[in-house]
Amino acid sequence: MTKKNIIACAIVALLFGAMGAYVGLSKNKEAAAPVTTTVAPGASGPVTELYALSLPDAAGATQALSQWKGKNLLVNFWAPWCPPCVQEMPELSEVQGEFAGKNLQIIGIGIDSASNIATFAEKVKIAYPVYVSGMSGTDLSRHFGNATGGLPFTVLIGADGEVKKTYLGRLKFDQLRADLAKL
Repeated sequence: MTKKNIIACAIVALLFGAMGAYVGLSKNKEAAAPVTTTVAPGASGPVTELYALSLPDAAGATQALSQWKGKNLLVNFWAPWCPPCVQEMPELSEVQGEFAGKNLQIIGIGIDSASNIATFAEKVKIAYPVYVSGMSGTDLSRHFGNATGGLPFTVLIGADGEVKKTYLGRLKFDQLRADLAKL
């Protein structure tokens, strides 16, 4: 091995070690409530940006997100490598079934490669559409107020196209159901 290869391997090892330490330490904070905010009425710039997108779904077919206009929409930014994201997916699927007749649609915007999201979607049963955005999904979530780019990040958009609330961190589903009941 050359000296450059050894240095590159050491850097990669340090990065993975730091990520492992971060995940390990953040697990202790799981019980903490997610950070939530309410966006002022008229702050629909990111919603317009969202509806202008066409993204591939987990099967690779490109879909226009404008198909969800006029519905209450819960947009969940997630990644397959994010443990809290994966942990909340079964309950998000449950909420989708529970509120499907009440003009609510949940969509997932995956921040990873198309192949990783497709592999994940084959393994895990998800009852709502999942789209692939790659790293551009992080930028979109920042436009919704996710300043840190943390995951999971969820946005509640009313049928009127207005952002009603955002949630940073693992969802508290009793709080989410109460917010959905207000729509």
